[in-house]
Amino acid sequence: MNLKNNILIVGGTGFIGYHLAKRSLKKGWTVTSISSKAPKKKRYLPKVKYLLCDITKKKALRRNIQKQFKYVVNLGGYVDHSNKKKTYDSHYTGCKNLANFFSKKNISSFIQLGSSIEYGNVKSPQNENVKCALAKVKSTYGKSKLLATRYLLRLFKKKKFPVTILRLYLAYGPYQDINRFIPIIIDGCLKNISFNSSKGIQKRDFIYISDVINMIFKCLKNKNSKGEIFNVGTGKPKKIKKIIDNIKNNLKGGNPLYGKIDFRKDEILNLYPSISKAKKKLNWKPKISFETGLNNTIQYYKSLRK
Repeated sequence: MNLKNNILIVGGTGFIGYHLAKRSLKKGWTVTSISSKAPKKKRYLPKVKYLLCDITKKKALRRNIQKQFKYVVNLGGYVDHSNKKKTYDSHYTGCKNLANFFSKKNISSFIQLGSSIEYGNVKSPQNENVKCALAKVKSTYGKSKLLATRYLLRLFKKKKFPVTILRLYLAYGPYQDINRFIPIIIDGCLKNISFNSSKGIQKRDFIYISDVINMIFKCLKNKNSKGEIFNVGTGKPKKIKKIIDNIKNNLKGGNPLYGKIDFRKDEILNLYPSISKAKKKLNWKPKISFETGLNNTIQYYKSLRK
């Protein structure tokens, strides 16, 4: 079998997985998705082979993954982080199972989607060279992601497992579920309703989905990415209040009630990365401005209401 254009996307039914699968198909690749649930109608792609499998179960993995793959991208993980056991099992145990399974296969690249939360309380701009302390990471999700990173990098050192860790900041764009910050605000403004907000003085780094997908493809093909961690963001944080006001003014609706939501005790006010490593090693940088990306996203959610 020619494995040149054969990719397995773990979590291929999610927001990022959908966009990665769509771009892979556009390139003429053969795409297989593994997830715990079937894709929502809006994210179903006819040419993708969808497999239902719980990656935390080793036997289920062996049973479902019958063919060889050239590339594996792990975007999998339980979305509701309030369930600590499922969060830990899916983001750490599931990742470990995948890595052990594919370490015995002849794959060219394994991309692990990590998280900026792995840095804990490290001051921004956060740099990949800093040593992340597990004790400084407050959430089960963050701890699970950091444990997965450590496990994968050990596997790289021991067996040259071709892994790349991408520490993602806040991705946004069309087809995202309305349970993330930007879609929630757009939805509230489209409905012209009042909604609670914090004071909005936090700064966060938002990266448009097509730039995330570009980064994944860069790492799939680049030998310099193996055994490395890369931040995936813009390095240009935006104030939350400014984003809310921008969306409100664009849609001429919505009433954000600033100050109604308290800051979390462990909340970091300014959270953004240094992306100099990705620029230098991979010649990658974001192409889509926040203004363009936000407008594309707003137009998508407006189109759903027609």
